[in-house]
Amino acid sequence: MTAEPTPRQPRRDSLGLPLICGAVAGAALAGRWGALAVVVGAVCGAAVVTAATVLARARQRPGEIPALWSRIVMSGTLAAPAGWLLGLTGASPVVVGLVFGTVVGLLGIRPQKVILGPVLGAAVGWTLGAVWSGIPAAIVACTTVVVGRSVAALVFRSPQVRLLAEEVDADDLPFVVPLAASGSYVGTGYVKELAESLGGRYRHDAPDVGIVASLDDLAGPELDPGTVDPLVREFYEHTTRFKLDIVPEWRTWVRPGYLLYRNLVARRLGQASVPMNQREAQRGIRSRIDTISDAAGAVGVRGWIRSFADTDEPIYVGIYTTYRRDGRGYVSVGFPLPQSSFTATLTPQPRPGGGLILTSESDLDQPGHYLTYVDEKSRRLTALVIPGFAERLDVYAEGGTLRAEHAFRVFGLPFLILHYRIYRKDRAA
Repeated sequence: MTAEPTPRQPRRDSLGLPLICGAVAGAALAGRWGALAVVVGAVCGAAVVTAATVLARARQRPGEIPALWSRIVMSGTLAAPAGWLLGLTGASPVVVGLVFGTVVGLLGIRPQKVILGPVLGAAVGWTLGAVWSGIPAAIVACTTVVVGRSVAALVFRSPQVRLLAEEVDADDLPFVVPLAASGSYVGTGYVKELAESLGGRYRHDAPDVGIVASLDDLAGPELDPGTVDPLVREFYEHTTRFKLDIVPEWRTWVRPGYLLYRNLVARRLGQASVPMNQREAQRGIRSRIDTISDAAGAVGVRGWIRSFADTDEPIYVGIYTTYRRDGRGYVSVGFPLPQSSFTATLTPQPRPGGGLILTSESDLDQPGHYLTYVDEKSRRLTALVIPGFAERLDVYAEGGTLRAEHAFRVFGLPFLILHYRIYRKDRAA
């Protein structure tokens, strides 16, 4: 699965930032002891952080992110001046530790880290305050961040994000949908804008088309498309014949974070803005598929666009593709982002009773979730794999009616299930 990366080019002029950050951090750490100490601290800080950066880069191989220890050093470096500023308010060591522990936990994303961060931060702050009366806030902040990240690295050994490939061609990553948004907003007009960019033939709300051309494309050792219920098959191959009602089931612990993300990020992006509750979902969901075809009429891009029926506010803009590898079929769904894309590659599995499961949880090397940067000029890709994210989509027929459950987990913790009722548009009334 790992592509051969392009050799990393030396960065001769990129030591200015660590030098400045180190100097500022050193000055903040020594600020309590007068002007001379500030100068000495700045010089020492600049030297230490720059040396650490040079060493880390010298040992960094192509296709790798900087070593963990160097990232921890830089985190502590950035925390020191921020802690100094917080100290101007008169905050106690416990408060400083709590604040920076919380920040470390939130940036860790993993729910367990979010819980651990403030607890560990408060403990570090209390301990430092007990050992050293009047300890500078900059030292508390720096120590809290370094200890917090180090403990998290020891406790949670599985990586949250891993660099998969750097500056490779799209053909090297068949499991990635390399379609990005050219601007800062995706929105329901994305496929039309993409067609203008690619030069293909655009069709708005294409009739009688599915998110896959044929379920036979997904055949493999585990799936015989002939065993899939005809109604399930029809939904995948002729999605536009159906209408969807959605009932979101959010876990309580994720609601505050999602609400913040939705208002600050998703709505401004025009992408990935799932309804918060059933009342909001009752506004109605408008579903359509926009396509891009070549001169011969073959559909090359299928964009499934879901939005709120009353305002056309985007919920999801997903580009659906299928591909085959080693005798198996896969579904890859790309969600365009500014100059990047988030791809979910799913493997098909049979469900008892003729249903179909698409899941990212597999021992195979293709399924997973990938965040990919698309270079605007060269179109080469730099991709990250996100092993802690998982999803499973079950589509099945029950009493002649289609149902679906789309479940999401992060680091083993369920956080969202989308319950769908699916029925033909001609029976919507």
